[in-house]
Amino acid sequence: MARRTGRRPGNPGTREAILDAARTAFAERGFDGASIRAIAAAAQVDPALVHHYFGTKDQLFLAAMNAPFDPRELLPKVFAGDRDRVGERLVRLFLGLWDSPAGTAGVALLRSALSNEWTARLLREFLTTQVLRRVLDNLDVDPAELPLRGSLVASQLIGLAMMRYVIRLEPVASAAPAALVATIGPTVQRYLTGPLPTPPTES
Repeated sequence: MARRTGRRPGNPGTREAILDAARTAFAERGFDGASIRAIAAAAQVDPALVHHYFGTKDQLFLAAMNAPFDPRELLPKVFAGDRDRVGERLVRLFLGLWDSPAGTAGVALLRSALSNEWTARLLREFLTTQVLRRVLDNLDVDPAELPLRGSLVASQLIGLAMMRYVIRLEPVASAAPAALVATIGPTVQRYLTGPLPTPPTES
């Protein structure tokens, strides 16, 4: 029989080809702009094979990011309680992850994002679509405010990660998690649900 040409069959190299195509697509077009069909075409495989290897688009994105955790499994804990304590629970979850073995991968990802624009784009998409969007979608806030609120929360959490785990600035680096939750949690809560300042009008 003649050797088939065209789309790549399932083999050990297929998974990596899909991941390479996915990283390019997600970095260039973002999570929302990238499609399974386009990623499959770039990897020269059938879209069904992408689903076979990775399942959903969210799962493909997490695999392309080499994400150390799946936000869909962990974030429900943040909303299991009083809405006014979401900020504290989010900071507690964040610190728990970074203080666990998964934190090593998180530090490596953060360091890479500082020096590599592609990694920075992927990390930005991860924070925006997989974490912050899921958090804010569960809160009754003005949709027009979501981008600003999400950016403010990200600045607080990534700033905390930088100071505690990368730069290791004391006393934050060795502070007890409970102390950081009590201190930073209310600030994150204000970013999530508190009033935002009204931009000054031009005279």
